[in-house]
Amino acid sequence: MHKVALIGAGRIGRIHARNIARHPRLALAAVVDPVEEAAHALATEWQSRVATLDGVLADPDVAGVVIASSTDTHLDYSVRAAAAGKAVFCEKPIDQDLARARTAADALSGARLLLAFNRRFDPNFQALKARLDGGEVGSLESLQITSNDPGPPPPAYVAVSGGLFKDMAIHDFDMARWLLGEEPVAVFAVGSCLVDPEIGRLGDVDTARTLLRTASGRLCVISNSRRSGFGYDQRIEAYASAGMLRADNVTETTVQAWTEAGAAADRFQNFFLDRYAEAYRREMDHFADMLDGSCSASVGYADGVAALALAEAAAQSLRSGQVVAP
Repeated sequence: MHKVALIGAGRIGRIHARNIARHPRLALAAVVDPVEEAAHALATEWQSRVATLDGVLADPDVAGVVIASSTDTHLDYSVRAAAAGKAVFCEKPIDQDLARARTAADALSGARLLLAFNRRFDPNFQALKARLDGGEVGSLESLQITSNDPGPPPPAYVAVSGGLFKDMAIHDFDMARWLLGEEPVAVFAVGSCLVDPEIGRLGDVDTARTLLRTASGRLCVISNSRRSGFGYDQRIEAYASAGMLRADNVTETTVQAWTEAGAAADRFQNFFLDRYAEAYRREMDHFADMLDGSCSASVGYADGVAALALAEAAAQSLRSGQVVAP
């Protein structure tokens, strides 16, 4: 059993706490959070204890830390944990500022750091990539990545989120890099505020289209909206020389109603914690493998910096109306 400390007892921290506590090779050694009530509640739920960050980093029995605290702490906590010899599982993004993230290259490039781009661990997307890499539909030419939330977040969240590209689309930038197999060299983004005027007043957009192009000419279009109107919309289409691979939305059940009006499927899953529940379990399993020493992180610091570079390039393109090199 590997003892793991959780830093952050908020919404995503609670998901990770459950997956740590239920994992056969992991034990939730401690919970760290500045809100004592939240830390005590989560620690009590999973028969753990409350600790301080300094305490868990100094504890030789703690093999790894899961960083699920606020984004502005991710980089600093990752550097400190790596320096303490811990394996690190850090939520995305690695930071909201690209220049600052790059300053940690010496500290984190060789660290045992898993950056939690959970969509890489989704079984549907993993199957699409495996079949694409296997040549089932020939050579990849272009991607369409669709990611639309059911509804917009509160304005208070938007104000500190880093904006649509760094908060929401960054997952899609990572997926694009993973599936394209080449680094994008050109980024062009357009956006509007069509969902909530308050998001616009905060200086952000809620609807965007981003075009990525690689050096060989492969293209990826990323479609984002803070509101779908029909559930959590997560789709990928990979167009290749001999066909197309598609990973579609996941419904609440597989039940369909067939009537004179036609066939009607169940509604789409409506919340990211439901849609990606298996992905969260699989990424924690990967972290356990890292602690076992049987593998290195499949997505790490360099991937986090690369995705953040695309997010900043998209924001710059939106402001300038020009194609930007990341």
